[in-house]
Amino acid sequence: MKRQLWSWLRMLGGLGILLVLLWHLGSGAFLDGLRRIDAGTLLAGLGIGVLTTVCSAWRWCLVARGLGLRLPLGRAVADYYRALFLNAALPGGVLGDVNRAVRHGRATGDVGRGVRAVVLERVAGQLVLLAVGTVALAARPSPVRTALGRALGTPAAGAVGAAVAAAVLAAVLLGRARGRRTGAGGWPGGRLRAALAEVRRAAALWSGVVALSLVVLAGYVATFLLAARVAGVRAPVADLVPLVLLALLAMALPLNVGGWGPREGVAAWAFGVAGLGAGQGLATAVVYGALVLAASLPGAGVLLGTVRWVRVGQTLDRVRHVRAAARSPQLQLEERVLAQHGPAHRRP
Repeated sequence: MKRQLWSWLRMLGGLGILLVLLWHLGSGAFLDGLRRIDAGTLLAGLGIGVLTTVCSAWRWCLVARGLGLRLPLGRAVADYYRALFLNAALPGGVLGDVNRAVRHGRATGDVGRGVRAVVLERVAGQLVLLAVGTVALAARPSPVRTALGRALGTPAAGAVGAAVAAAVLAAVLLGRARGRRTGAGGWPGGRLRAALAEVRRAAALWSGVVALSLVVLAGYVATFLLAARVAGVRAPVADLVPLVLLALLAMALPLNVGGWGPREGVAAWAFGVAGLGAGQGLATAVVYGALVLAASLPGAGVLLGTVRWVRVGQTLDRVRHVRAAARSPQLQLEERVLAQHGPAHRRP
């Protein structure tokens, strides 16, 4: 019940953000950028998407290998494309990652470790994004940095931070208490320690993970810059990159509908503060969302192929059962005799 309620709240939060933007900026900001997308733009977005998806899948392979799991690159790319499509098509924006984590865990016989591999892979990407975004904002003075500093220094922001910290602390204490009652390691204490131990064992692979995360982030930024140009933004790239990184960071917030919501809200705010116009920021984010959706479409083919293979397998199983049931008792008797005594006992 609580999970369903949280899922609904996440979806309603994303819809609420989009409705507020629609009310303040009108439908033109949503539609103007989409009208500018042409075949060349879609092909460029698809090409960048191939690069980012392959590098993301490679990063997943490295993390899985560090945790002692086998994951071939070809299968990782296919599963990652499927996950991207499900993330874009379903509310919440994370159901595709849940699917690939569980599928990989079941295939390797360790669902828990499969889930940890996906979580660590995603966290690695977010940490690199956070580090690069912090450096970019600190290195170049801008109205956005000033406004962001004021916003983070307000009492409301402090109250939100305190509430989040209290919720995390409560979860830790409840997990420890539950672990003591059940005799298990508890959550998140025991599992967190196990995950950190696995991370230390996989430390040799993290240089590759960081390098791949930087390539993936560069692809995301390039797609966002492409979207900005399509939306009609003519500001210098150096001015746009910090705004783009803020919008990408907002995508990690769990209040979205298939990735839509916080990204558009933060882009509108950041572009508005930078003097480029909130409508331009919203149009850029909308075009970016459309390009990301187009880049995930190969995942629909992977998903369709998976469904077809499952159906073929089920059909073959039914055929085998029918053939086994249709064999005559005499034929079955002869097969048993042959298996036990050899062909010399076959009747003429």
